[in-house]
Amino acid sequence: MQDFNSFVNNQPKDEGQKQEMQKMAKQLADAFEGKGETDVLKAIYKEAERGRKAGTLSDADLDNFVKTIEPILNNSQKKKLQYVVRKLKNM
Repeated sequence: MQDFNSFVNNQPKDEGQKQEMQKMAKQLADAFEGKGETDVLKAIYKEAERGRKAGTLSDADLDNFVKTIEPILNNSQKKKLQYVVRKLKNM
């Protein structure tokens, strides 16, 4: 993943792209392997905050990102991610 915006803007349009997004989500998970949940959320928030301030990350982009990575999260992590996204949307 080069940056948050490139990740969310590459949403799947067909099965091949869907598989590619799943691969990217796994790469994201692997990149944070061994890091604490707090570190992961901070990294996501920091990158998203940068995109919001630059005006290049919309609410729809955030929603697409959530839809993409939610399948690899447990319920607690999903709730934390939703909290972070709400904070970002209210920036």
